[in-house]
Amino acid sequence: MPDRYAIYYAPPVDSDLWQRASLWLGRDAAAGPAEPMTIGGLDAASRSAITPSANRYGFHATIKAPMELAPDQSADSLDAALSRFAADTAPVSLGRLEVRSLEGFLALTPVVQSPELTAFAADVVAAFDPFRAPLSPQDRARRLKSPLTPRQIELLDLYGYPYVLEQFLLHMTLTDRLVGDMQGPVMAAATEWFAPVLADEVMLDRLVLFHEPAAGGPFVRLADYPLRK
Repeated sequence: MPDRYAIYYAPPVDSDLWQRASLWLGRDAAAGPAEPMTIGGLDAASRSAITPSANRYGFHATIKAPMELAPDQSADSLDAALSRFAADTAPVSLGRLEVRSLEGFLALTPVVQSPELTAFAADVVAAFDPFRAPLSPQDRARRLKSPLTPRQIELLDLYGYPYVLEQFLLHMTLTDRLVGDMQGPVMAAATEWFAPVLADEVMLDRLVLFHEPAAGGPFVRLADYPLRK
């Protein structure tokens, strides 16, 4: 399988939010493994057991989902297009964040998602869809194993991902799906750990290109594109 690229939001690497999230996940997607530590009573091994997928993808909010590049596109052309888009686009406020359970996994989400944020994400999806190779039958079949609505299936076929446009919910994943009685203690630990950054407004002030060099391997933070308009 060819390598993949994704257009995400991620906070600056020197921000408290990025550093706390990297310690929580056990990996900094820009710098490598994070220092093992106990957080809210959960040691590094316990968190590793509930974050394998979140760790592999790195701390982020998906804007344009991981994609193989179309045959007529390249990493250089994607880089140039991201630079142009960012130079002509204004930042968007996420407001304050909260730790929320989304169908069994924990994520940081805006307390209220604004129409401006939803519209911004839709603009990115549409602008960069020409860079996406068509979804393979195998990938489409894999996506359809999840319970999708007719509208989400329509969006999957249009954009290669079902959770876009009006179906978009910005979230920065903190765990994989939790089972049994794990959710309560993990929610408490995450809420305590992220409390210092939950009172502040967060600005979506950049798009960040992530890269999966090898199928199934960790995504790495490749380049930031600050929004400048």
